[in-house]
Amino acid sequence: MQKIRSVIVEDELAAREVLKAYLSKYCPQVEVIGEAQHIKEAVPLLHELQPQLVFLDVEMPFGNAFDVLEACKDLQFETIFVTAFSEYSLKALNQSAAYYLLKPISIEELILAVNKVQLQLVNQEIFNRNRIIVENFRETNPERQKVILPTLEGFEVAKMEEIVRLRGNGNFTDIYLQDGSKKMVCRFLKHFTEILPFPFLRVHKSHIINVNFVKSYHKGAGGYVTLFDGSEVEISPTYKEEFLKNFK
Repeated sequence: MQKIRSVIVEDELAAREVLKAYLSKYCPQVEVIGEAQHIKEAVPLLHELQPQLVFLDVEMPFGNAFDVLEACKDLQFETIFVTAFSEYSLKALNQSAAYYLLKPISIEELILAVNKVQLQLVNQEIFNRNRIIVENFRETNPERQKVILPTLEGFEVAKMEEIVRLRGNGNFTDIYLQDGSKKMVCRFLKHFTEILPFPFLRVHKSHIINVNFVKSYHKGAGGYVTLFDGSEVEISPTYKEEFLKNFK
């Protein structure tokens, strides 16, 4: 099988050496064809080598990972981000269905991320999620950000402001959009609880709603809401107080 041509962009020499050693031992399908310490080295190198995969440190001198992607938006490559924990950057990556590794790197997570990229390449499922990642990071209004929805057929992109509600469906989540369409997404509802910002509220163990689409509220133990698309969603007593707080 043809090797995955890869570049490592990481400012710490020790971190680059560890990653190369892990890849050599545990991910032999990856060939490291170049290295860069920061954005000033990375951008021309990526244009010169045009790799299939980039291991990209989020924070580094002279700019961050999103600056690199912005400067390379004309290129097509998969990205595995390598980052210390940052709530803001992780939310942007999760919304964009990006692959990322937390430092210190877990060998198991590395193998899993590389295998996912390899599957994308083998199936020729080229999807430039880098553009979405940059757009989300630059957009200060959370409602105008986009979310990538992994489906059984591949990916779909939706604007958050067009999502009316989400319903848990076993190992999947059904997402209902403003145009009346429904997408079945390969993620648990809990995933969206963690990545979707306000105006999305969890109101039941099986439901998240966009409060901008609430038409009316009907009292009860927890009550229920009617949304502008005509759907009715039960409010669990557990979430009732948090829900009502947004309408005072």
